[in-house]
Amino acid sequence: MELVALRTFQAVVEEGGILAASRKLNTVQSNVTGRIRRLEEELGAELFFRKGRGLELAPSGKVLLDYARRMLMLERQTSAAIRLVGESAGELRIGAMETFAALHLPSALKAVRNEHPGLDLRVSTDTTSTLTEKVLDHKLDCAFVAGPVIHPDLQFDELVIEELVQVHAAGTDPVLLPLILFREGCAYRTRALAWQRAQGHAVADAMEFGTLEGILGCIAVGLGWTLMPRRVVEQSSHAADLVIETVPDEFSRVPTGMIYLREARTMAALKTLSAGITASANRVRT
Repeated sequence: MELVALRTFQAVVEEGGILAASRKLNTVQSNVTGRIRRLEEELGAELFFRKGRGLELAPSGKVLLDYARRMLMLERQTSAAIRLVGESAGELRIGAMETFAALHLPSALKAVRNEHPGLDLRVSTDTTSTLTEKVLDHKLDCAFVAGPVIHPDLQFDELVIEELVQVHAAGTDPVLLPLILFREGCAYRTRALAWQRAQGHAVADAMEFGTLEGILGCIAVGLGWTLMPRRVVEQSSHAADLVIETVPDEFSRVPTGMIYLREARTMAALKTLSAGITASANRVRT
């Protein structure tokens, strides 16, 4: 029984059909259909009932789904264990929100490099929502996200409370400007939209950007406003052109920390990384 066949079977179930599964797996429909057919032949059982254009799990399919999930989870755990051989060798995949990466990550990464010089560090930035999914999918070993994060499979270690502030260009009125945001899935986006509604802004439109520099650059020339961590704004190259205003705690205080799988083997490198973030946060406060 091939793992690729089990992944295909799981994708068909979770995506609701052959076409959607082929898109998720980045393959053609005929490959998906062929793998399912061969799996059924190997097991000697029908896994799906065909109903028109749709599929419904057969009793045998329901049994296989439980085992497939466990087998694929074990495969990911095995891969991770081999990849993380030793405390100073292997690879450490780290995810972070872009604002967090800009403010806290550099010094923490330096600490990991000094303590674990054999580790190959892989860093990527994304929204809190996407980073959480990647940790759950074993695509990242840890991620720094806005919390709190409550999930049975995840540990969330709070490291710092970020203060969000309202930011706009000097001489502009944010009530009359559109909101400028990171894309869907950003935790700050949710806070900004809630603050916009609470303030009764005249302009309900919003613009989206994928980068911190893009957002602050547009705000600096008077195109809009946003909520952003105070220290990120103060350290920006656009700081001289920006006005910072405080907002109530319910919108401004964001617990931020590291998430990782509860079942994962605790790595010394993660402890070093976490300690580096805490040290960076303390320096920022002073």
